[in-house]
Amino acid sequence: MRDRTASVMRLLPWNSPEGKPCYLLGGGSGYVSRVADDIERVQLKMAVELLGHAGGMPDDDATTLPEFRYLVARMAESLTDVHRVAESRGARIPAPHDDDQ
Repeated sequence: MRDRTASVMRLLPWNSPEGKPCYLLGGGSGYVSRVADDIERVQLKMAVELLGHAGGMPDDDATTLPEFRYLVARMAESLTDVHRVAESRGARIPAPHDDDQ
């Protein structure tokens, strides 16, 4: 039987300096996996905080166009991060075995 951990690739929550996705090979219990887990937690927490901040802005007449633009830019960055986290975690969900069906 083949060792599954040797073929597992994890999409990391950051890009290379060239802007390309970074991957980690292995089972996910080492230092880089722990750093990636920590960064994912921060990214998800930041998304929640952005949502909380954005909640009242559309109804606030004092909100300026530059504030909206700034918020939209940060939300786009955050959505990109959250999508990457979801893609990474989804790819690590084991496929069901044929005898499980």
